[in-house]
Amino acid sequence: MLQKRLLLLVLLCTALIDINAQQKDSLDTYYQTGKVQPLMAHYDADRGNLARFYVIQNSPERRNRFKAFNESYLSSLNKIGFDKLSSSDKVDYVLFKRQLNNELRQLSKEEEEYNQLAKYFPFADSIYSLEKLRRRGAYLKAEDVSKTLAAANKQVRQLSKALVADAALSKPLALRAEATAKGLQAALKSVYDFYYGYDPDFTWWVANPYKALDSSLNTYAGLLRAKQVKEDSSKDDGSGIIGNPIGKEELIRQLQYEMIPYTPEELVDIANKEFAWCDAEMKKASREMGFGDDWKKALEKVKNEHVPAGRQPEMLMGLYNQSVDFLKKNDLLTIPSLAEETWRMVMMSPERQLVAPFFLGGETLLIAYPTNTMDEDAKQMSLRGNNPHFSRAVLHHELIAGHGLQYYMTNRYKVYRNFDTPFWTEGWALYWEMILWDKGFPRNAEDRVGMLFWRMHRCARIIFSLNYHLSRWTPQQCIDFLVDRVGHERANAEGEVRRSFVGGYGPLYQIAYMIGALQFYALKKEVVDSGKMSFKQFHDAVLRENAMPVEMVRAIITNQPLDKEYKTSWRFYGK
Repeated sequence: MLQKRLLLLVLLCTALIDINAQQKDSLDTYYQTGKVQPLMAHYDADRGNLARFYVIQNSPERRNRFKAFNESYLSSLNKIGFDKLSSSDKVDYVLFKRQLNNELRQLSKEEEEYNQLAKYFPFADSIYSLEKLRRRGAYLKAEDVSKTLAAANKQVRQLSKALVADAALSKPLALRAEATAKGLQAALKSVYDFYYGYDPDFTWWVANPYKALDSSLNTYAGLLRAKQVKEDSSKDDGSGIIGNPIGKEELIRQLQYEMIPYTPEELVDIANKEFAWCDAEMKKASREMGFGDDWKKALEKVKNEHVPAGRQPEMLMGLYNQSVDFLKKNDLLTIPSLAEETWRMVMMSPERQLVAPFFLGGETLLIAYPTNTMDEDAKQMSLRGNNPHFSRAVLHHELIAGHGLQYYMTNRYKVYRNFDTPFWTEGWALYWEMILWDKGFPRNAEDRVGMLFWRMHRCARIIFSLNYHLSRWTPQQCIDFLVDRVGHERANAEGEVRRSFVGGYGPLYQIAYMIGALQFYALKKEVVDSGKMSFKQFHDAVLRENAMPVEMVRAIITNQPLDKEYKTSWRFYGK
């Protein structure tokens, strides 16, 4: 009996060891750190230390330290034997190098602009010196500090008066000047808060000079900002939206950085080709609904099929259940049970709906719908713009398998990859709208109209945002385009354009939806339609590599050849 028990125990242990080995192999596939990751991890930690120590924005000390820091890591990266790396490690190498070079470029731009503004801040070094001493708690002779602040205040007041006669500044220089003045205020406050009340001499000598200089710097910052050139493209065209068109040269630079090897004009051409597909499909659906080719009448019918106020959360929950059941039935990807369990709903404020007129998502679903404080027109537009057929297109975009699942997975797999890009984030979410369309998720013509409305909207985003940044269109023209070409409610169109240009998004953010989705769709054709991977294998692989330019996702999945100086080259649209 004892021998049998011992044998059973040995067999059990052997089985457990085998299971653990299999689990380890599986985990290593997705959690492996590779050769470049340790350097990236150290970089992030070191950068955090430096950012918490050198806190004064635009100060030469901070800039020089970060320049040396990034150069040292670039040197360390170059010592890694690139040719012997795996495809995944080569991607980390290329993207980390890209990040370091971009940091150095931004620091060089900061230095160039700061030097052009030096005449406006002759007193700056005296303030920076005080802040540097404060960090280690040096004893400051209060009477000398008082004199230093009084002298600086005199200079600031004189400079403020002289500023009226000075030539206007470009917008980037004016904003840099304002930020530098604000940085000097922060340096002063750091010193004042540290010593005031603790050092009796400092408290007695410095209080009034500090308050006077802080007030003068605050005024000076506003004057510097107001010195910017008033270009036609930054004037209010009646929409109340004043953004900052960046121009063709900067658009191309940012596209190259995001690994999009197309010109703005080529991207507009792509958008128009996708628009043509949407137009044809819209007319098909419109004919089925009895409206002939007048798809705007079909769109009007769909808008009016909204649910009553108070019933939107219930409707969205029903859509969620339908979409997740559809994903599982078609075995399209792995859905962790905890991701399903822990997403939740909140209602969006009326203020936020001014820039986000449709629901948003992630781990939390933010529901846009009329509130008691909206006027009647705003309520009607919110009802119509968030109808069930429109919502059917984007519920899975916002939750699973879109943003909600993305955030869940990026917090768990290869978390060291901090290469966030909207072409991955928004492109992936919109890609799912395309896949569910292909798989037959719309139940009828009304659903297809709702889903096509959003597909048209993504095309329109490329066209209006690029034309705006090329200074060809004004915000009002962008609003009118969304109303006339896509069929938006005007208030919703205004919210979309406001969000695009003054909502804190980058210039390429709005084009990233459709262009990123087309990249994923092209990669799906390459690996799934060819039979190399199943849908589930492909989708799981993407999510477990974490965020990065889609071209680099392709490099890993298809084992593309890379070199140390890799430049974007994947022409994903067309053949």
